[in-house]
Amino acid sequence: MTNKKDALIHSALDTLKIELPSWGFANTGTRFGKFLQPAAAVTLEDKFSDAGQVNALTGACPELALHVLWDLPGGVSDVQQVKTFAKKYGIQPGSINPNVFQDQQYKFGSVGNPDPSIRKCAVDHIVECVAIAQELNCRDISLWFADGSNYPGTQSIRHRIASFEEVLKTIHAALNPRQRLLIEYKPFEPAFYHTDVADWGMALLLARSAGPQAYVLVDTGHHYQAQNIEQIVAWLLHHRMIGGFHFNDRKYADDDLTLGSIDPYQVFRIFHEIHNFAWETNDFATVAYMVDQSHNLKPKMEAMIQTVCTAQELFAKAAIVDHDRLASLQRTCSLVEAEECFRDAFWYDVRPILREWRRNHGLPEEPMLAFRESGYLERMTSERRSRNLETVSTYA
Repeated sequence: MTNKKDALIHSALDTLKIELPSWGFANTGTRFGKFLQPAAAVTLEDKFSDAGQVNALTGACPELALHVLWDLPGGVSDVQQVKTFAKKYGIQPGSINPNVFQDQQYKFGSVGNPDPSIRKCAVDHIVECVAIAQELNCRDISLWFADGSNYPGTQSIRHRIASFEEVLKTIHAALNPRQRLLIEYKPFEPAFYHTDVADWGMALLLARSAGPQAYVLVDTGHHYQAQNIEQIVAWLLHHRMIGGFHFNDRKYADDDLTLGSIDPYQVFRIFHEIHNFAWETNDFATVAYMVDQSHNLKPKMEAMIQTVCTAQELFAKAAIVDHDRLASLQRTCSLVEAEECFRDAFWYDVRPILREWRRNHGLPEEPMLAFRESGYLERMTSERRSRNLETVSTYA
């Protein structure tokens, strides 16, 4: 390392850990259908194997998020299998994601459902997910709700708020002292009139109502057009209420695109808020970085590698903003100088230093090239093709 910028970038990259999603390696689709990939993960072991490869190439992804109904259909009884795969592939289980949107009984909602018996089913499932997380030593339980309504007058919005508050307090009471609830929000889809947790303010109020171990989870795709996401991040940082991020990008609403593919400057601005907060408070520890993408067109593992490498680049750029100078320029309202100080970091080419960091850590300098030359994709295609083709009839 030859200068201060190099040192800042190396230090930042050492701290950046990104959780990968198990579902991002499997065949998924849209409401219109699926485009199957022959190398896609079919089993939970496949997912751990793929995540292990991405981590080996990038050095930044030690954990795999699990979706309980998809990855642990047997609930707590499947925990030992997860532990076995984690040890085999050197990847630890990350956040535990309940599923209270897929079962037919959740047609009119889960914890917001007017039927108390259905609310109880949702609570029981989420509490079991908390127990699974405790068995696997996982800190975070990540909650996303599809609850809402499609037509005016068909549901009491206020009654559903009360149901959410009651249920989240019950779930919070099941946490052990080191666990957290992360409450995600989304403006719409699948509910198109009102969504019960539609924005960061609703998520914030519900988290505060639930208890001190509940925080807000920001998905970078879950916002209306032109919304200032970094301002939301700043508010949540200020109130110590941000739990983490689901990384993706979007052109319209929730396109599930690779990080930075549409607006890398926005991701840089978000990372700057976090770096700036850490510079002022020396507090980085509570922010969890997670990928939430599942690609139907891009090759799945290449999309993951692309997202992680982009996150590393933008995180490194944000780390070299001259905070002292920027703060001084902000205080004097020196608009042009302040903006140029900010933009200088964004335009700085961090890729040579990132390659140096990778060399120092025994990683390939070009992860994507190393993956393509490894033969892993060809081996997985050969091993999994027939298993993936067997699923075609399910979606025909």
